[in-house]
Amino acid sequence: MNKFIFSLGAFLGIGIYSQALQSAEIPNTSLDGVERVTQQLVAPPLLPEHTQIVVGDPRVIQIRMTVEEKEMQIEPGLTAHVMAFNGSIPGPMIVVHQNDYVELTLVNPMTNTMTHNVDFHAATGALGGGALTKIAPGQEVVLRFKAIKTGVFIYHCAPGGVMIPLHVALGLSGAIMVLPRDGLRDDQGNPISYDKAYYIGEQGFYFPKDEEGNYIQYTSTLDSMPDVLQQMRKLIPSHTVFNGSVGSMTGANALTAKVGEKVLLIHSQGNEDSRPHLIGGHGDFVWEGGSFNDDPVTDRETWFIPGGSAVAALYTFKQPGTYVYLNHNLIQAIQLGAAAHIVVEGDWDNNLMEQVRGPSAIQ
Repeated sequence: MNKFIFSLGAFLGIGIYSQALQSAEIPNTSLDGVERVTQQLVAPPLLPEHTQIVVGDPRVIQIRMTVEEKEMQIEPGLTAHVMAFNGSIPGPMIVVHQNDYVELTLVNPMTNTMTHNVDFHAATGALGGGALTKIAPGQEVVLRFKAIKTGVFIYHCAPGGVMIPLHVALGLSGAIMVLPRDGLRDDQGNPISYDKAYYIGEQGFYFPKDEEGNYIQYTSTLDSMPDVLQQMRKLIPSHTVFNGSVGSMTGANALTAKVGEKVLLIHSQGNEDSRPHLIGGHGDFVWEGGSFNDDPVTDRETWFIPGGSAVAALYTFKQPGTYVYLNHNLIQAIQLGAAAHIVVEGDWDNNLMEQVRGPSAIQ
């Protein structure tokens, strides 16, 4: 294959690099005889059906994602034009095992107005696949890559230039989990598993307001683009939310668990940093940086997610009640929306916590 030398400007534009790759002679990998499995993607916070341990040779995991330019309610009173993989923000979680092949069909419907693609942080080469998946409205493309690194990784749209931050800031990111073939291990190297897994995609939005302080209404994503780009330059989000909207996982929409269940929380952030904290619980095991190849750190009160990455944390719930899972930048959590609830059922353990005496007059 030819060597490709490209400047920062070419990288941001992607076009030169993409054209060079597509015009080069790239040999196809023969996967005759390799088992093919179609994975049915589901909307977050759920994960697709999967096994934690796999026996046998690597497989081709076939998935299909459609980019949607759509309207979505961000909070009561605010419906905004956003962009979403398979209609959800974040996009659906993909689950494979190390050395499996991910074969994605990416669809950009004719009803869309913009060019889209996908950059997998789990992939190797060609700008994470971004150079090989750029499609106009009315097109689809098929990309296959080998998942050689274990861990949790984000994917996002990256069509070039200012369109990269714009598309991510309007919702086009998601995550993929690449499990070790023999499953997860704790800090001592012992096998561990989870009873439930949830995916939390944190999203910063930058919706402009008018001079009277009201959110501006637009006719389309394309119509909103100049004002949203200007608002983004201030680096001050109007909202920081979990799974696309304020309250998406609180109240009646809360996540659920039971005392004694081991719950894996996968958390991604496409642009900004985040500091997840589980009020009343801990990160028993936290894979910092999202890498399952590294030993997890233990007993964390708060863990860090650099923008453009994902992290996995495992916790065994020990007490019933409503837990708050939030970004411990409390301004973003309380004022901008980055909070979720986990309602846990079970019996209370007074040995772990007990109200010795209720509120009363000072003695």
